[in-house]
Amino acid sequence: MVLPVVAIVGRPNVGKSTIFNRIVGSRVSIVEDEPGITRDRIYSSGEWLTRKFNVIDTGGIEIGDEPFMRQIKYQAEIAMDEADVIVFVTNARDGITQADQEVANMLYKTKKPVVLIVNKVDDINFKEQIYEFYSLGLGDPIATSAIHGIGFGDMLDQIVLNMPEKKGMDYEEDVIKFSLIGRPNVGKSSLTNALLGEERVIVSDIAGTTRDAIDTEFTKDGQKYVVIDTAGMRKRGKVYETTEKYSVLRALSAIERSDVCLIVIDASKGLIEQDKRVAGYAHEAGKAVVIVVNKWDAIEKDDKTMRDWEELIRTEMSFLDYAPIVFLSALTKKRLHTLFEPLNLAAENHKKRVVTHVLNDVIMDAVAMNPTPTHNGQRLRIYYATQVSIQPPTFVIFVNDPELLHFSYKRYLENRLRQAFGFEGTPIHIIARTRD
Repeated sequence: MVLPVVAIVGRPNVGKSTIFNRIVGSRVSIVEDEPGITRDRIYSSGEWLTRKFNVIDTGGIEIGDEPFMRQIKYQAEIAMDEADVIVFVTNARDGITQADQEVANMLYKTKKPVVLIVNKVDDINFKEQIYEFYSLGLGDPIATSAIHGIGFGDMLDQIVLNMPEKKGMDYEEDVIKFSLIGRPNVGKSSLTNALLGEERVIVSDIAGTTRDAIDTEFTKDGQKYVVIDTAGMRKRGKVYETTEKYSVLRALSAIERSDVCLIVIDASKGLIEQDKRVAGYAHEAGKAVVIVVNKWDAIEKDDKTMRDWEELIRTEMSFLDYAPIVFLSALTKKRLHTLFEPLNLAAENHKKRVVTHVLNDVIMDAVAMNPTPTHNGQRLRIYYATQVSIQPPTFVIFVNDPELLHFSYKRYLENRLRQAFGFEGTPIHIIARTRD
């Protein structure tokens, strides 16, 4: 299932990031009372009236040293390309500005629904000022105060009302769906082409459910695959070439539709922050992961190079300590054959189920080897464990008090489960519940 995308656009300092944080329920973007201060994460998910959706804060998209108005146009352009619903944020205190009118003129041309927000209506003195915003021609303006949460129910009602119904594509259960994600120019398209250039490959090309994405089915050694290609990343020139964070937006829908995400890293450029950012989205989505170090032919190597790279990745991406690492060259196709075994294993482990009595034997053995911790004189007691879901494997442990299950002990239990059952390539979730 591909979630609808909501993009928040508008000129700087109108409250986009504060609105974004309230929708997603946490202080994700940096918020300061200075124009253009947003520098942090620009994507998260929200939910209203049982409808889940993804949210983009375009204030976090920086376009180099472009002039002020051109940056705003680029952000609105990205929103029009990527979003199903656009939230256009204005400011009651400033009234309609030239920048507001410029963005409105762009939004007229899109067929996407627009929800017009007049923010910073913090008291009754600004209530009357929302009426001038009807002149923008974008429907009824909704008065909000992002700081106080006023008007958010009305705003979210309109967002949900304008959302399209989206359906994922259906494939047979044994098909492994994987995507190649990463920052621009790491060789994702070359790797896709190299994989599809093998013998016994393309069966059919099917237009995907995401914009500019193609689902390509192929078979290798009797296993059916679908590679989700996000080749539309380089479209429309400068805005895509200069916006590193834009690669995250392109990766999101592909991540949602994948069983396994291949995190592609450019060996010739080294590991950078953007690689970790993109990898973090796959991890948080609970997807199986294989780390692919591409362009292995483009660097000087000795007998320690591969080990040094592995140590670097394990240090910098410690949250992906379960993910296998593959070194290859898409250009020369050297070591390309080494990719499929960890890919298949990660997909298999992502769907793995553990028999309940065997699971409990492992948990109780773990407790016997390393007794549960105490806090304020109270000891954690583990009564029973069961697996409640797959993709990723999720376990509920029934205890006397969930607050007593410290992160470090949960990590210990996770390591014991990995030792007993493998789970290479997939995250696993452990949830503590009080026994009734």
